Amino acid sequence: MSHYSDSISQLLWHLPVNLTVLAQTITDPDLMGQIQKSWNHFIQTGQVWALLIGLVIGYIIRNLTSYG
Repeated sequence: MSHYSDSISQLLWHLPVNLTVLAQTITDPDLMGQIQKSWNHFIQTGQVWALLIGLVIGYIIRNLTSYG
């Protein structure tokens, strides 16, 4: 495991600076607002019902197909 971490650290050490800056670009820092907007969209489109129905049907199928 130590060998892999050494290899990765050597690889990251030689990366150009421009590549590491790309991962740090933040366009909208309002994380809680984004989560709330996504959750409201999830509820309004009815996907929450599809999730719950899928969980119930999956649970039933799992119990019907399990042995023991």
